[in-house]
Amino acid sequence: MHFIPYLSFDGNCREAFDFYAKVLDGEIKGIVTNGETPMAGEFSADEQDKVMNAYLVAEGAELMGADAPSHHPYSKPTGFTISIQLDDDARAERIFAALAEGGDIQMPMEGTFWARKFGMLVDRYGVPWMVNSGMIEQ
Repeated sequence: MHFIPYLSFDGNCREAFDFYAKVLDGEIKGIVTNGETPMAGEFSADEQDKVMNAYLVAEGAELMGADAPSHHPYSKPTGFTISIQLDDDARAERIFAALAEGGDIQMPMEGTFWARKFGMLVDRYGVPWMVNSGMIEQ
C-alpha cells in the first residue's frame, strides 16, 4: 500500500499540475476533463472543461487532483501538508523558490536539527508544502 495525495482546486487544476510537473521535473500521466467522461451530459457547459482527474509522477512520487465539482464546492485546503524529501540542497532550494513564487513562505529554507535545509510554504494555489533536504539521522 502507498498513499497518494489528492488535491482539490477551484477551477485551476490543469494550471497547477502543469506548474507542478515543471517544478518537480515530473510528467503528467493523464488529465481527464468532465466533458471527456461518459458522464459529460451530467455537467453544465461551465463544468465541461474542468478537470475530473489529473495524475502526475515525479521520480516515483505521485500526485493526483481535480477541480472541485459544483455539488462539492471548493474549500481551502486544511489539515495536511505535502512533504518533499530530497538529498540535493541546491535542488531543494530551487523547488522551494519555485513553489513559493506567488505563494506565502511560512518558514524560509534554513538548516534545522533534522535536515541540512528545511522550509515551509503555501503555494499560489493554496497547497501547503514542506521541503526537506539532507535528513540528519537522530
